[in-house]
Amino acid sequence: MATPPAPDDHLRQQLEELLSLPATDPQAALLKDLLGSVIRLQEQRLDMLDLKILHRSLREMRYAFRLFRQYRHRRKVAVFGSARMPSANPLYDLARRFAHRLAERGFMVITGAGEGIMRAANEGAGRENSFGANILLPFEQEPNPAIVDDPKLIHFKYFFTRKLFFVRESHACAVFPGGYGTHDELFEILTLLQTGKNNPHPIVLVDLPGGTYWQGWEGFVRENMLATRMLAPEDLGLFRVVHSAEDAVAEIEGFYRNYHSSRFVKGRLVLRLQHPLTAGQVDDLNVRFAHLCTDGKIEQRSALQEEADEPELLALPRLVVPYHSRSAGGLRQLIDVVNALPA
Repeated sequence: MATPPAPDDHLRQQLEELLSLPATDPQAALLKDLLGSVIRLQEQRLDMLDLKILHRSLREMRYAFRLFRQYRHRRKVAVFGSARMPSANPLYDLARRFAHRLAERGFMVITGAGEGIMRAANEGAGRENSFGANILLPFEQEPNPAIVDDPKLIHFKYFFTRKLFFVRESHACAVFPGGYGTHDELFEILTLLQTGKNNPHPIVLVDLPGGTYWQGWEGFVRENMLATRMLAPEDLGLFRVVHSAEDAVAEIEGFYRNYHSSRFVKGRLVLRLQHPLTAGQVDDLNVRFAHLCTDGKIEQRSALQEEADEPELLALPRLVVPYHSRSAGGLRQLIDVVNALPA
């Protein structure tokens, strides 16, 4: 029986295989650059704790990317809310019904895998339509029974890697009443949208009929941020307050009625659509949203050459917008108008 190679020999073989890949392979170029960064870490001799953070973060991200990649063909909704919400509270049932309706329409949910609203959403969507992004805390947080032992349950040591996947893999966010953690997640997602660091997607703030939780929150935003010009009026369009599971699902589905996805290509924003617009509709968009375009106008066209690395999307029609990236609320208004136009 052949003797298995020593660990160092196996590593040396892997390095040689990587270095032998052609320079024309874009992934190989990035991997070689990443390898160079690792080598420079040895030269810099960082503190041991710094190296442990880097090592654990990379392991978590590598595993999570590999898992989510299998489900990239399905849209997902990140669901946030209080872990302390008891099952007897009507909000628990609201979250469960909301997630169930999402799953019926082909969506999956991503929760923090804890109790309260997170458990309700995992129960409503069912295991087959659920992801859990559990955070390891000094006090033990066990995954809820609806997601425990599921292969789509991921354990994160750091909040920042966990948040990355909530943002990277979700196509919408639903936020139920909660505490510090819920508001941390909500404001981070709003900040990423406002600054153009995340692709456009809907945010629904869900409450019971007659509930005042988000009404009070929005009042604070208007009175203490908008009134003092810390926000632009159109920034309030980045979220919607709803009071039923049906309205929350309708808001998310409506966002993707015609809009499909987006991508920046050399300073131009490419909006992929489900179906094309008429020439007259495009002309009207140029009149209504000229303030979003710093140089040029909105054009409808086929895929750009730079989008060839996403072959599954090449057949979709596009709106190419010379967008200045400074009005996320205005961009949301443009997408809403596009979705409302008759096919």
